[in-house]
Amino acid sequence: MEKSKHFRELIVWQKAHQLVLSIYKLTKVFPKEELFALTSQLRRSAVSVPANISEGYRKRTIPDKAKFMNIAQGSLDETHYYLILAQDLDYGNTEELQANLEEVARLLTAYYNAIEAKR
Repeated sequence: MEKSKHFRELIVWQKAHQLVLSIYKLTKVFPKEELFALTSQLRRSAVSVPANISEGYRKRTIPDKAKFMNIAQGSLDETHYYLILAQDLDYGNTEELQANLEEVARLLTAYYNAIEAKR
């Protein structure tokens, strides 16, 4: 398998980016009073996932790469909670987004494990 030359080539980054775009679309219809609360929190945690993947991609050491992938995993878990909350508050059906998030989680875990295996 040929090594990727840019973070945009990583399937995990592509799927995480698509999740962010879907979350932005979902949050457009949230109540206005949530703009600086759940809307902001959900968007920021979601954006943090592909952002940390891309930042970690360029790191030269295995521990640095692993650290950023782990931060992305934490942000993904935070995003998952916000999607559950949005659904429970009847702000929209987030089941498909949660399924997409689970796919990103599996890919991110595999990527993290591959990095750790190089230690």
